Amino acid sequence: MPSLHWERVLLGIACCAVTVTLCSLCIWQLVVRFHKETTGPVAPPCFCLNGGFCQDRTCVCPSEWAGPFCDIVNFCEDSVYTVNISENVIKNLTFERVVVGKYSSSKEKCEPNTVNGNSSIAVRLCSRRGIIPVLEPPSILNCNENLDSLALRVEIADTSSVSAIASNTQILTSIPSQLTTQNISAAANIAVQILRKPNVSEDSQASVAVLTTVSQLLDANETEFNNNNLVNVTASLTKTMEEFSLMGNVTQPNVAVQSAPLKPNSSTVLFLVQRDTTLGYFPSTKLEIQENVPGLTSELSTEVQILLDVKSNSSSNDGRVGFVLYQNDKLFQSRIYRSNNNLSKQIVSGNIDGGRANGVEIAFNPKAFQIKYKYAKPLEYISYVGVGLSIAGLTITILFQIFTRKTRKSSITWMLVSLCFSMLIFNIIFISGIENHNARKDSSDTSGNNQQFSTYTTTNTILTSDVVDPPADAWCMVVAVLLHYFLLATFMWTALNSAQLYLLLLRTMKPFPGHFIVTMSAIGWGVPAAVVAITLGATYGEGKALNYRQEEFCWLAALDQNQNFSMKKPMFWSFLLPVAFILLFNIIIFVEIIVSVIWKENKNLTRNKKDSLVKKMTATISIVVVLGITWTIGYLMLISHEETNLFFSYAFCIFNATQGLQICILYTFRSPIFKKKVSEVSSVLRVPGIQFYLHSEIYHVSKSQPAKHTQGIFRLSEIPTENISLSTLPNSC
Repeated sequence: MPSLHWERVLLGIACCAVTVTLCSLCIWQLVVRFHKETTGPVAPPCFCLNGGFCQDRTCVCPSEWAGPFCDIVNFCEDSVYTVNISENVIKNLTFERVVVGKYSSSKEKCEPNTVNGNSSIAVRLCSRRGIIPVLEPPSILNCNENLDSLALRVEIADTSSVSAIASNTQILTSIPSQLTTQNISAAANIAVQILRKPNVSEDSQASVAVLTTVSQLLDANETEFNNNNLVNVTASLTKTMEEFSLMGNVTQPNVAVQSAPLKPNSSTVLFLVQRDTTLGYFPSTKLEIQENVPGLTSELSTEVQILLDVKSNSSSNDGRVGFVLYQNDKLFQSRIYRSNNNLSKQIVSGNIDGGRANGVEIAFNPKAFQIKYKYAKPLEYISYVGVGLSIAGLTITILFQIFTRKTRKSSITWMLVSLCFSMLIFNIIFISGIENHNARKDSSDTSGNNQQFSTYTTTNTILTSDVVDPPADAWCMVVAVLLHYFLLATFMWTALNSAQLYLLLLRTMKPFPGHFIVTMSAIGWGVPAAVVAITLGATYGEGKALNYRQEEFCWLAALDQNQNFSMKKPMFWSFLLPVAFILLFNIIIFVEIIVSVIWKENKNLTRNKKDSLVKKMTATISIVVVLGITWTIGYLMLISHEETNLFFSYAFCIFNATQGLQICILYTFRSPIFKKKVSEVSSVLRVPGIQFYLHSEIYHVSKSQPAKHTQGIFRLSEIPTENISLSTLPNSC
């Protein structure tokens, strides 16, 4: 057999082997991932109404709705209440809708000339009786007293006036968003003075009003607590709450107090914080104290457990134990420690009087220990399938370009091969290594990298921050760097292909600049390397990997601590910004080509010689693909609107994950040279039933002359890879 035939046979076998191998790897990857996701029990989806959403097979409802499907009202409607403001003064008070457990402030305000001018004159609690929300009678404010005056009065107030002071303080703090640091300080001082009054636990009205005030303070803006002058005030309040916990039992939305007597002999006391679902519709926080229990409970609804092994100091029943639960840590600000995340942190304090603890066991069942990343599974499958097909297509295109390089200009071959090679390497790394395997490990696994977070010391050291660097993962860092480099290189080669098309089609009959291939190679491979080096130097440091890459995926960091897109992250200034300039350049060249070459009407050509609409459309699409213009869809994915973002996400995945396959179809499979080579190989291999035909066109010179058959030379869809006919250029005959 001639050597030429053997070369063609080897080319065909190589293309088939590479394609089958890569497709098999992609299918295997999808099967493995699908198996991992379907090994657990499959639960039916939940259907949530009124703005609720499904999470962990349970409806998470907005505050105004409750129930398993978010279909039960959890608010009180607008109301009007007639009340005697003072002697012979009757007034209608108007209240807006409010959720259960909250207070609604009246629209009516105090007179401007009073101490509390323009403050709401009353507040009204929305509570629940059974499953029906009910509005309680309103509490009326004394318009001639504010928090400062109440703070002065409370020090000398007797038992009879404590309830009125507590009620007025509660009303003045009923709009937490308007509270300032000074307001918080004054209200906290009032709460401390009232809770220290003798027998205050027996005055249920005063106790509830004070605990309501503390609960409302915990809803104030967190920035108002970032004042060192407030630390002593809040420390005094929490200390007083701890002392009060030995006497009171009060529960409010953001704070709860629970106490119990100690047995004369040694006993165990278990403090529980549970999700109370007694009614089946309205989960809420429930505190419970159990005595003489064998150990911690395994109930999944229990969020916090504290088990005390207590020994009483006497044989009497005077000993007591008390606990306080805070729903956030705003009252526990430190001059040293600063929190950098927005996770809610519950605080539990305990107090023992008349006994001592021989041992303490604590167990937590947090509702959200780590950030959950949500991605549409169909997008993931589209990406893997598309990238797999692109890998096969790019491999075939590179092999075809190399083996047929003698039939085309070397510069054109080198440019397209470089583009396909950078895209191929990127796709291979993407499909095999973009996912950080540390992120998929179960959070309960403490045998691996999670042990790096545990530091055992004998001293109680105050941390300066709650930001903990992730476990060291050099492989993920390398993957992120390589992805960054090869994707930037891919875009750089699209820009260089734009420049080459400009020289070929818009500056015709002029030779390429000297050392064209060397110059293009230096730019195509060197500029991305410089960008990656600068980015690493500016962001990466020892133990600071997340300044450069993301946590769950081995890709550039993009989000700030609040999970919002940040322009300070390398995703913006080292990738999106340079790519935007490249795409803008490509779009300008693209518009020039389609206006001046592809879609330009040439009056020197007869009507029957004009390219068909299909050929022009194919040529336009070919240039769009090779210049990567479809990547502009990625910038539209930054739109925050959920439905719009999802639409562009699907479009982005479909068009760009298959870009390599599109290049293969438009620049390889449609090439007459490829069809001819495959036809020759198939004839040698004698595969029956496969026929390939060369493209031909029939031009009718005139009606009086017979048809003349000629083979088409210029193919608009193959501008970078085939010879260019002068008849397509401007002002040609």
